[in-house]
Amino acid sequence: MQQFSVSRGLNLPDPVRISRYKRLPELGPAVLFFSGGSALNPTARVLKQYTQNSIHLMTPFDSGGSSAVLRHAFGMPAIGDLRSRLIALADESVLGQSEIYRLFTHRFPKNASLEELHGELVDMLEGHDQLIARVPNPMRRLIRHQLAFFHDAMPSDFDLRGASIGNLILAGGYLNNNQKLDPIIFLFSKLVNTLGTVLATVDARLHLAVELESGEIIVGQHNMTGKETSPIASRIKRTYLTRSLAGGDPVEIEVTPKKQHLIETADMICYPPGSFHSSLIANLLPKGVGKSIARSPNPKVYVPNLGNDPEQFGMSPNETVDALLKHLRADAGEDTPTDKLLNFVVTDEKHAAEFDWAELEAQGVSLIGADLTSTASLPYYDPEKLVCMLLSFT
Repeated sequence: MQQFSVSRGLNLPDPVRISRYKRLPELGPAVLFFSGGSALNPTARVLKQYTQNSIHLMTPFDSGGSSAVLRHAFGMPAIGDLRSRLIALADESVLGQSEIYRLFTHRFPKNASLEELHGELVDMLEGHDQLIARVPNPMRRLIRHQLAFFHDAMPSDFDLRGASIGNLILAGGYLNNNQKLDPIIFLFSKLVNTLGTVLATVDARLHLAVELESGEIIVGQHNMTGKETSPIASRIKRTYLTRSLAGGDPVEIEVTPKKQHLIETADMICYPPGSFHSSLIANLLPKGVGKSIARSPNPKVYVPNLGNDPEQFGMSPNETVDALLKHLRADAGEDTPTDKLLNFVVTDEKHAAEFDWAELEAQGVSLIGADLTSTASLPYYDPEKLVCMLLSFT
């Protein structure tokens, strides 16, 4: 089969194209996002109304919140962000699995005793709890089976307070599938009828680390975001993966051929807003990602953050573009042309004024500023406007 490149003019946003996708979302484009955290979830909820074929490659390196509890107990990759994206893309129409959706989004109360919470978990395992009793078989049996694996492996001092049932089901499935994430993510997505594809970029029990220009080494995603610890006070010089929160040498891991194929064949690649290093750059660290992006003939779009991101300390807007290209070329090759890695920077018109337009043009990158916020969305992008803009590139 021969491959050809075809150029066309763009209307941004393109009302005709958007209307077509809205009528037939099952035939919508395969837009691929490198993402993590919850920043993209509101956009994902809107996106599924226009395309049911989006692809979300997500970092499993989170080390804070409820993911940290599970990682500590079972030595597993982080699953909290994967679960939240699966839920954001779940079919919430009358055709969806509303009983399963309610179960998977349920959290144990934070103010109950551990004995009470353990009793509630046992009720779920036995099928007596009302949330799980409403789920029809055979799905109920499948869910109870995964929960049983979690329960049997759960340490005696495991803290269930505030725990997400969806996370516990994913953890049980991970243990039940030879400590592999992809099979249980696939099952979870079928149970909630996820309208898109969600995958961990790599199925690995690794942690994120950064070296600051001050010389300090920070290990663990939760120590970088400024949410659980004080924000960093020096610019990030280097981002890498390591095996333990105790630190250590950088490690390399390669993305699977299947995921490389998804990247290469996506109708568009988006570097979306979110924590710059721990959500976006983290997904670009595995070997094969940059090369696969370079092999894709389709548009590559960077949507920079609007709100304050502590991980971008000391970086100008143009320098985020430079950092993105630097990490992509680390795998794709230092001589890889920019147009193979990035074509457009799309942002709100007010934020666009903060970029050096001439510098981007000299690199071969087009800057597009548009009305992408609303009163309700500030200081972030309006999900509807952002989705309509992105889909106009496909």
